[in-house]
Amino acid sequence: MARGFESKDVESQQQEAQDRRAAAPRPAKSPEQLQKERQREGLQLQRTRVLKQLEAASEARYRETLERGLKYLEDQLKALD
Repeated sequence: MARGFESKDVESQQQEAQDRRAAAPRPAKSPEQLQKERQREGLQLQRTRVLKQLEAASEARYRETLERGLKYLEDQLKALD
């Protein structure tokens, strides 16, 4: 009997999500906007990777290289805004 309630709850959640999507259509994005978003996502992923490497790095020269790379990525992200 509990399964019936769970499936009805899931069904109602799916219906609510579908209603929200239908009620508020998003404006289409231009190719330039899509490219900018992809570029930003790529830079953010690279930044995350560099931060993790920086946490694990123990050699001073390697840390300096990572810090310069991190600054470059952050500058690129600021330039996109």
